[in-house]
Amino acid sequence: MADTTSLPRHVAIIMDGNGRWATSRGLPRSEGHRAGTEAARGVVTRCRELGIRHLTLYTFSKENWGRPADEVKFLFDLLVRFLNRELDTLLTQSIRFVVLGELAELPLATRKVLAHVIARTAHCTEMTLNLALNYSGREEILRACRRLIAQGLPPEAVTEQRLAAELYTVGQPDPDLIIRTSGEMRLSGYLLWQSAYSEFAFPETLWPDFTPAHLDAVLDDFRGRSRRFGLTSEQIDGA
Repeated sequence: MADTTSLPRHVAIIMDGNGRWATSRGLPRSEGHRAGTEAARGVVTRCRELGIRHLTLYTFSKENWGRPADEVKFLFDLLVRFLNRELDTLLTQSIRFVVLGELAELPLATRKVLAHVIARTAHCTEMTLNLALNYSGREEILRACRRLIAQGLPPEAVTEQRLAAELYTVGQPDPDLIIRTSGEMRLSGYLLWQSAYSEFAFPETLWPDFTPAHLDAVLDDFRGRSRRFGLTSEQIDGA
């Protein structure tokens, strides 16, 4: 069991390996995505139990639109069913639901459900669950820059704080820990600004097989790391 001291405030996960999980079992990719939603439920529940205040799940990137149309449709249908099923749980556990990404480009039925869950959970305070949906880290930074330009700010007024205030994650801490399952070791455009000082973990486990026990193991490893944020160990130890 993970030690609940020194836990990250914000965990972000790239849920990778659904397709490979299904293929290795002779199943259609859709079954991998379906199994992945069950893994997501278990991880959300475990983070809530531990008191991790922010969890971000990379659900659908802008690049994912290039996948086969039937797979994309299945993913959004699955998301709608998942949210409709889990809304009462989110409310009971006081989990606020937030979307990081461009909602306007999503199917109408998906947008309606997302808007409903966002509004219903807006008052929840114990945890924030972010779904990075139709998301691109580069596009997020460009969007923030465009918004600053539209405000007419002079160059000297463009600070890290002002730019961060225009990101989707405004008001939330940067992720302390980013996990990518399935053994792949890349960010894929995920939270590029916010991950400047994140710790990373790349467990080999495919996402549908990633259990709360796997999460606990990653968190135990995280606790043993020294986070210096550009300082020396001596400075940190003497603080």
